[in-house]
Amino acid sequence: MTVAEGEKAPDFTLPASNGEDVKLSDFQGENVVLYFYPKDMTPGCTAQACDFRDKHDEFKDLDAVILGVSTDPLARHEKFIDKYGLPFLLLADEEHEAAELFGVWKLKKNFGKEYMGIERSTFILDKEGNVVKEYRKVKVKEHIDEVLIYIKENLK
Repeated sequence: MTVAEGEKAPDFTLPASNGEDVKLSDFQGENVVLYFYPKDMTPGCTAQACDFRDKHDEFKDLDAVILGVSTDPLARHEKFIDKYGLPFLLLADEEHEAAELFGVWKLKKNFGKEYMGIERSTFILDKEGNVVKEYRKVKVKEHIDEVLIYIKENLK
């Protein structure tokens, strides 16, 4: 399954780093930046999370909530948050349920080995829970600024 711009985002419930189960639809009424990333504590994922951290207040001023999703367990998310001072929720998608709903659970290849994993992707949801922008195969450099600009220019 995959989602496309203009469609209602599929709902899911996942355990979150605040100790609660979080439902995507709980964020209706706010813009949502839902980003899927491969693994906590890796260079690209750390850079991406820290970029979101550094711009967190700007997103907040635009009524935008940031949610990070990976297949890492909550304990690893908590270490990641503590180490880098991340001010937003990380969701544990250990069974890759949400990743499959959003079509980011993909066959990947690294050093000649094939495996299933998350393809780095970001989805922007409007206040009604519709996918208004999707970024797939994200390159970390300057991505967060691109997302921020999109929200400033397109969502009020």
